[in-house]
Amino acid sequence: MNGWQGPQLDAGPQSFWEKLHRNLTATARPPNPRLVEIAESLSPGVALDLGCGGGGDAIWLAGRGWRVTAVDISGTAVARVEAKAGELGLGDQVTGERHDLAHSFPTGTFDLVNAQYFHTPFALDRGRVLASAARALRPGGLLLVVDHGSKAPWSWNQDPDAHYPTPDEVATGLDLEPGQWQVLRADMPQRLATGPGGQRATVTDNLLLIQRREDPAASRPDGGDLSA
Repeated sequence: MNGWQGPQLDAGPQSFWEKLHRNLTATARPPNPRLVEIAESLSPGVALDLGCGGGGDAIWLAGRGWRVTAVDISGTAVARVEAKAGELGLGDQVTGERHDLAHSFPTGTFDLVNAQYFHTPFALDRGRVLASAARALRPGGLLLVVDHGSKAPWSWNQDPDAHYPTPDEVATGLDLEPGQWQVLRADMPQRLATGPGGQRATVTDNLLLIQRREDPAASRPDGGDLSA
């Protein structure tokens, strides 16, 4: 991969992510700011965190009363988020599941599905995975997809030709049934990010927030339809 500066890719996705998480310090991580922005005003329900990584999002949601299924391809990541939840007295609210989302997807229905920086250097049909996430929403449920919209100086992928899917491209790629879904947000906000060495840079997030309609026949003047 031209411009790739991260760990070696020849071991395959499971070994790659497992080695990565084993080499990371098992410390508490803050929640992603776009999740906080969207979810801090929501009433708690049942959430699915795709690619839970260090567990910051799952722990934050659980601390606000959500019941969370935290999913990652790395067994180490899943074990750590469950352990951290237990340490904080949130063990009954966080369930970890190991999934390679190229081959399996969690069961159940959810009020919120959180997919933060759901990128991988390996082949993965992201549209299919995110469509499965959308279809797992309960009526009125939300799917939040936050992608990188630019590369930071410390990013692994420094390929100058790298393409970052826009929110509209992500929405189109879901290929969902017309009339059942409402786009609440599709924008590209910027934020000041901090790298692993403390360096700072302004980066762009590509944010898509869609809702499963409670009444598919109802018209909503405040948001777009995925079939539009």
